[in-house]
Amino acid sequence: MEEGSEAQPPLQPEAVSAEASEPPPPVPMDQDEGQAAAAEAMEGEAEGAAAAAGTIEGEAGYAAADADPMEDEAADEAGAAEPMEDDPPTSSAPSATAAVDDSTIARKRRRRKKQFPGMIPTAGVHVLRAAASAPSAAHLNGVPRRRGRPPTSSSLRLARELDAEALIALAAGFPADSLSEDEVAAAVLPRIGGVDQTNYLVVRNHVLALWRSNPLSPVASNAALASIRAEHAHLVAAAHSFLSDHAYINFGLAPSVISLPPCPPPSLPPPSVLIVGAGFAGLAAARHLMSLGFKVAIVEGRLRPGGRVFTKSMRSTAAEYPDIAAAADLGGSVLTGINGNPLGVIARQLGFPLHKVRDKCPLYLPDGRPVDPDMDARVEAAFNQLLDKVCQLRQVVADSIPHGVDVSLGMALEAFRAAHGVAAEREERMLLDWHLANLEYANAAPLADLSMAFWDQDDPYEMGGDHCFIPGGNSRFVRALADGIPIFYGQNVRRIQYGCDGAMVYTDKQTFRGDMVLCTVPLGVLKKGNIQFVPELPAQKREAIERLGFGLLNKVVLLFPYDFWDGRIDTFGHLTEDSGQRGEFFLFYSYSSVSGGPLLIALVAGESAIEFEKTSPAENVEKVLETLRKIFSPKGIEVPKPLQAICTRWGTDKFTYGSYSYVAIGSSGDDYDILAESVCDRVFFAGEATNRRYPATMHGALLSGYREAANIVRAARRRAKKVDSPKKMDVNDEVKYEVKVDNIDLDDLFRTPDAAFGGFSVLHDPSTSEPDSISLLRVGIGARKLGSGSLFLYGLIMRKNVANLAAMEGDEQRLSTLYRDFGTKLVGLDGLGDSGSSLISRIKAAARK
Repeated sequence: MEEGSEAQPPLQPEAVSAEASEPPPPVPMDQDEGQAAAAEAMEGEAEGAAAAAGTIEGEAGYAAADADPMEDEAADEAGAAEPMEDDPPTSSAPSATAAVDDSTIARKRRRRKKQFPGMIPTAGVHVLRAAASAPSAAHLNGVPRRRGRPPTSSSLRLARELDAEALIALAAGFPADSLSEDEVAAAVLPRIGGVDQTNYLVVRNHVLALWRSNPLSPVASNAALASIRAEHAHLVAAAHSFLSDHAYINFGLAPSVISLPPCPPPSLPPPSVLIVGAGFAGLAAARHLMSLGFKVAIVEGRLRPGGRVFTKSMRSTAAEYPDIAAAADLGGSVLTGINGNPLGVIARQLGFPLHKVRDKCPLYLPDGRPVDPDMDARVEAAFNQLLDKVCQLRQVVADSIPHGVDVSLGMALEAFRAAHGVAAEREERMLLDWHLANLEYANAAPLADLSMAFWDQDDPYEMGGDHCFIPGGNSRFVRALADGIPIFYGQNVRRIQYGCDGAMVYTDKQTFRGDMVLCTVPLGVLKKGNIQFVPELPAQKREAIERLGFGLLNKVVLLFPYDFWDGRIDTFGHLTEDSGQRGEFFLFYSYSSVSGGPLLIALVAGESAIEFEKTSPAENVEKVLETLRKIFSPKGIEVPKPLQAICTRWGTDKFTYGSYSYVAIGSSGDDYDILAESVCDRVFFAGEATNRRYPATMHGALLSGYREAANIVRAARRRAKKVDSPKKMDVNDEVKYEVKVDNIDLDDLFRTPDAAFGGFSVLHDPSTSEPDSISLLRVGIGARKLGSGSLFLYGLIMRKNVANLAAMEGDEQRLSTLYRDFGTKLVGLDGLGDSGSSLISRIKAAARK
């Protein structure tokens, strides 16, 4: 991904955050409380899970210099407002914003609209206490229910515990009273329905709750048996196996989790997986596959991991401010909806403090005057009513037109606005434009491009809980996730080729071969067609790639010599008179409390984000400064010159071509599922644009990586069963079994090589012993770090040079000599050419004898 364009001063991209809805805002947490919230957030998961409809949205912005964006943001829940990244705190300091704070209603600014009751599957929570679940749970725990008598205190306590565990499962994405699609696909039960399923759900929820109560220690399968009757041990084993394979438990970076020995692989030698892209999806998949016994390597085009999650260190070069520095999240920056969020679990494991994004967001008119609170409340209510009208319209359309019809969300909103005379006054229209810009920011797209029918299809799945910053930036996650994983940087992937015998990844430098490939590149790259798939992807997938939208959000990151805006708030907004530029610097994020320095970020959304990239960074920086002067100069506050500035350019970044996905006109949530489908059990897809429930979010990307790791495991197991199963043949009326003879694998031959030293092993040409004959060299990559084995590269070397390599000290010297003196290039097996293929055939033929 292209990262940001340095201006005069340099500008860097930042990550966006999530917004919330309007119900009563939660009590703001000060910075110290926020930092102590890492553990408490997880403990409160059961309570907060009832609001599990709150989602997080990712955002991206990037700089033409060094910025990667994608950010977790959250929208509101059904009826309850969740604070967004854009939500500022209440401030009591006598600052420029303090005067406004007292007159501003403490509320949450939302990235998405309020959810409508008709859209939310609320029945599930209540079904948990249906007659079937409580008795079965009591039965599992050996506490019989007494008919005709009131429940005892112990049974009531048990019922409460079961409800709490069910809510935790709900927050983690499971249905309340049925198996998930993945559980059905994994065949956790021989039959769906009945008492066994009811009991399984209770067991599954219990195992999940055990893990979430203490994610610092892995949950063993026998741990749940302490409170489950022994006759249900098979259900415990099935639930534990499923939850482990799909990274619902025993995942992350706690020392006790990392130190677990890898599981036995589905086959020997262990299957190998090539992962394209080292973002959250790729890193999550790689780490999980390694724990399941696979050989893994990541091919990454950038020179660093993280993709659209990138923390840039900004530092003053001015002599008068030598110590000013800050960490700026140029990509994803906010954990939104901490309940059920796997990043919240990992933050707790790593001991990362959490800073809750505070709720108050003062708004300013173009001349710097604060927006009248009464008008603010009135226009916000009208804005939500417009969204209500759109929701009602699409329901009517869905009910009356067989195949439905889709128009743009912007067109529908404007039609209702005009029909009802909403925001007729000048200042009211500017305020409504601000809310519309906020909606465009939530979706990284102009409203004219959003599907009226499905733009908010993920709302029912939004995660609940606080939205939080990670002090120091989200690259702390990236570094920890990437540790110990073999990653090949600077490899621009040009082609992915797949067939019945494996898959190959061709870059501009070399070729890699594996049993399977996981593609995690952003949707923008797939849309651009920069990666060729051979054979071509199925038509259904190509059409889904075309239909889904991939939007743009840009940012300006400014490091100042001091905080002049009152860093005790997290957001403030700016209105504009030009509706066509409503998204230009409409929202400012203050990162002073978490970045280590006086850092301010201006967002550019909608059409303005597109125009932004046509203007020079220096001009954009000056525009931001002029906007800030209009806000603060009337209050007698001087806006200083920034020490450093960075402008994002996500739209032209060749590794992203945009920021994050959205549902375009004519698209739907089904397209996310289609994009996630594998091809021939050889090519798999992950990333935020493959996650129907949590698109455009950091945790959505992470979860998609875990999902595909589990799908790859299933595919490998299916393949192993086919290989192990002999074929029946009728020969002269006798039934015999055919066992493959040409089953010799190079990995088996390299178990007893002709020579081995360090990470190198060699097989000589069996047809000759001439010193100038060619031998096959294999080099293990990451052997010391991967408990599940190494990825191997191969080369051809003269037999006489093998002894010279063996005599050298250390693999680094051997590799250097290999390239410099012997001219040997390490490649995948298919990159060895005809001479390599011929040599391998001779080696296998000799072994067969």
